[in-house]
Amino acid sequence: MAKTLGLIGAGNIGSALARLAVAAGLNVVLSNSRGPETLTDLVAELGEHARAATPTEAAEAGDLVVATVPLNTYQQLPAAALAGKTVIDTMNYYPERDDRIAELDAGEQTSSALVQRHLADSQVVKAINNIDFVRLFRSARPVGADDRSALPVAGDDATAKAQVAELLDALGYDAVDTGSLADSWRSEPGTPVYVQPYLPAQPAGLTDAEKWRWFSETPGLPVPADRVKKLTDTAVRRSAGDARATLAQD
Repeated sequence: MAKTLGLIGAGNIGSALARLAVAAGLNVVLSNSRGPETLTDLVAELGEHARAATPTEAAEAGDLVVATVPLNTYQQLPAAALAGKTVIDTMNYYPERDDRIAELDAGEQTSSALVQRHLADSQVVKAINNIDFVRLFRSARPVGADDRSALPVAGDDATAKAQVAELLDALGYDAVDTGSLADSWRSEPGTPVYVQPYLPAQPAGLTDAEKWRWFSETPGLPVPADRVKKLTDTAVRRSAGDARATLAQD
């Protein structure tokens, strides 16, 4: 089991993962694009098992490393420092944020395949990309809990996927192997397993402020492994634009 989790990106998902990792007894090395000094408050909250560093330092320190940055910055990931490492890719393609990426718009590649191409000497595993950060933190449960949820995992290396499944287990989730990086689109935005299964239906008629309060305070729904498997198996691939339109209508 990994003893140190390196995090490249300390936004909502990265911060939730850091909290879960520390609670599981792991050491955490956090980084972001703005510098270690901007992570002082989060490190203080996490305690003695956490420290702030640069992305390169986090990559070097982590037994496993999570890349959780906007997809349009994936080419800034420190490839040399990540060589030989298993890298968990939580990133999703959002064209309205990331600008257009022709290979993804055409369905020629998955976003994780692009990350793997950049990190040619690493083993990239797609995971933790289909659940929002509030439910990610709040829905974690111990092994054997009746309401434990599962998350999909995709990658080209069986050993790397097993490492990620072991980490998820420690953090409070089961893992469902959904295939290779070429199959990782099955958990991307607009697919049946993306975000919505972990959330109850939002009440109608809420104001914007009420919607945020509901989102930030509502407990998640358990999504067990068999349901994750069914949802990913029945996914239909769409272009990025079509997937985003579908998501906007949900």
